[in-house]
Amino acid sequence: MKRVPFRKSLAAILVTILLFLVLDFAFPFSPKIHYATQITDHRGAVIHAFLSKDDKWRLQTALPEITPLLSKTLLYKEDQYFYYHPGINPFAVARAAFRNIFTGKRTSGASTITMQVVRLTQPRKRTYLNKLIEMARALQLEMHFSKTEILQMYVNLIPYGGNIEGIKSAALLYFGKPPQLLSLAEITALTIIPNRPSSLRPGTRNEALKQARNKWLTRFQEEGLFEKNIIEDALNEPLQVRRLQAPRHAPHLSLRLKQQFPDQPIISTTIKIHAQKQIEAQVLNFINRRKMMNIHNAAVLVVNNETMEVEAYVGSADFDNPYDGGQVDGVRAVRSPGSTLKPLLYATAFDKGTITPKTVLNDVPGNFSGYEPENFDRRFNGPVTTTFALANSLNIPAVRILKDISTPFFINKMKKAGFKTVDKQAKDLGLSMILGGCGVTLEELTRLFAAFANNGKLNALKYTKSKSAPNGEEIVSEEAAYLVTDILTQITRPDLPTNFDNTYHLPKIAWKTGTSYGKRDAWSIGYNKRYTIGVWVGNFSGEGVPELSGANTATPLLFSIFNSLDYNSPKGWYKSPADISVRQVCPATGDIPSEFCPHAIPDQFIVGVSNYKKCQHLRWVFTDPAGKISYCTYCLPETGFEKKAYPNLAPELIAFHEQQKLPYQKIPPHNPKCERVFHEGAPLIVSPNEGSEYFIQKDEPQQLQLACQAANDVEEVFWYVNDKLTKKAKPHEGIFITPPMGRVKISCSDDKGRNSDIWIVVRRM
Repeated sequence: MKRVPFRKSLAAILVTILLFLVLDFAFPFSPKIHYATQITDHRGAVIHAFLSKDDKWRLQTALPEITPLLSKTLLYKEDQYFYYHPGINPFAVARAAFRNIFTGKRTSGASTITMQVVRLTQPRKRTYLNKLIEMARALQLEMHFSKTEILQMYVNLIPYGGNIEGIKSAALLYFGKPPQLLSLAEITALTIIPNRPSSLRPGTRNEALKQARNKWLTRFQEEGLFEKNIIEDALNEPLQVRRLQAPRHAPHLSLRLKQQFPDQPIISTTIKIHAQKQIEAQVLNFINRRKMMNIHNAAVLVVNNETMEVEAYVGSADFDNPYDGGQVDGVRAVRSPGSTLKPLLYATAFDKGTITPKTVLNDVPGNFSGYEPENFDRRFNGPVTTTFALANSLNIPAVRILKDISTPFFINKMKKAGFKTVDKQAKDLGLSMILGGCGVTLEELTRLFAAFANNGKLNALKYTKSKSAPNGEEIVSEEAAYLVTDILTQITRPDLPTNFDNTYHLPKIAWKTGTSYGKRDAWSIGYNKRYTIGVWVGNFSGEGVPELSGANTATPLLFSIFNSLDYNSPKGWYKSPADISVRQVCPATGDIPSEFCPHAIPDQFIVGVSNYKKCQHLRWVFTDPAGKISYCTYCLPETGFEKKAYPNLAPELIAFHEQQKLPYQKIPPHNPKCERVFHEGAPLIVSPNEGSEYFIQKDEPQQLQLACQAANDVEEVFWYVNDKLTKKAKPHEGIFITPPMGRVKISCSDDKGRNSDIWIVVRRM
């Protein structure tokens, strides 16, 4: 008979459990906590914080930040049996019910930490029915989450009045430190504020807060919760607390990452906050000293070459300055690169084998299908070495190299290097792109130069913590990267700052400067074994400044940052790769010496890649004894001639000598009695441009210039329009004609019978 009530009781319990499980399945409880976004540095310290979606300072406290001291204090005050009950403390419930019944009012709520989490995530009116719902939800919470997870939720939801919630938010906004650095006195103060947020408001009621804190500390002492000396130190600790501003360092990167990871409560970056603060201050001071020159902004990116982690990210000089576009992110702003792409061009040419450091290039005026570039100083240097051309950032040799390797090939190289704007502009880009006629960002340029620092391997930049090691893709060979680095390390160059203090403290780096057309952008990108640093200086408005230049504006800031971050770097310098060797070349051309080269100089080259061309800076010419007439092999007499060496100059170099009235050895006129027709070396028509359209006003017809470049042995050229002789002239003499309308054929023949043709279209306006 006694077994029947027992069975009924057991059945009732099983039915209750089953019903609870069904209700748990039908009405699951999974708290959705909307955290404020916090950006942390490489060590986990908060460097920037944003309000949550509901405008709360609710920063998630990570488990390592809940120290034993914090946990012990909090549990003793709020729920001593937290680890022993299933979400509800039946003894506390019974005690509270007894007090409430016999006193007639609610003197004790019997809420566990689990129940408080339920109430904080789903606020309800304080009624007995809602209390039962709260208990049921607490049981559900305990079923699906561990005690550690529930404690973490509670720590993140503790209200502190206003819009501050959670221990971490309170620790940062009241004490300016993370939870793991709080003292016992500070922890105790933070645990009692939620019970009386108005009367114990930090900053305004500090004395009342101190007294309440000390009462609890005394209670801890009486209960033997902590050692006596620890309690005494806490009692004597002054309470200096006030409402602080949330951290706001690296604002541009923080905004960028928040947009990229909108629902991630903690975004761990690679930023080193000490370097970030230091560079932010350097940039601000640097720009403040140049505002009188109408230069108002700068951006800096610092990359660790070994890990590819971004250690400092400064998007503007002053984020809080709306007048100068402080909130514009200069790291990602698309700007004109000036000459900063030239190292990639030269490295590409090294890899194609077309040039070596001692290859001689002609820095003379040129017409490239209507494009006539000039150097920055508007002067021409004549024949120069590749090293000189890159170190001095000469424009015309760069355009000639780009023309040789082809614009499409170089555009594909830039696409591979991750230049997104260039990818979009590809169909509209021409030779001018190497002088800044395209769009790039500081981020893209810094990443490119980091590839040179990493032996030609291009890696993705890291802004957030990642365990993956850099695994780059080769953008240029290790050998080409070394040759470029060797050139960019030279200090005998015009883009070295003129200030003695800067040159005296010159860091050991390779660097390249750039100044965009109209002096709107000044660049200086540098690297050593440890860091790559990119610097941009200018105005976000695009306003040009006469004093703005990569050398004297951006480079001093670059040097200053390198000296503050990595002065006398212990990482050493780059060593020559195995496939870089040295050979003797002719100084006149940089080619392998021939019979015309009595002297030779050493030159580095890439084994198996660099071209092996014999020098041809001179050539044999047969002349009469007086040197007045030259002979070809067709008309060479049996006797009475001499064999002499004459300069084998390119047509553009001859034109340069003629324009500058520079003396050079001309080949004598060819034997006028010779009937041989020559085929190679026809005149190059440089004006007008092949395939171009020319519009002429009907009432005031303009004339069209005809100009060509001819070989050294040409004395006279003949100009034809639609196959009719128009005029004969000296080879480097420009003439003018009034062209007919429609499609027009322009021909130029020299006195050797060599001929060139182009077609243009002439229309009336």
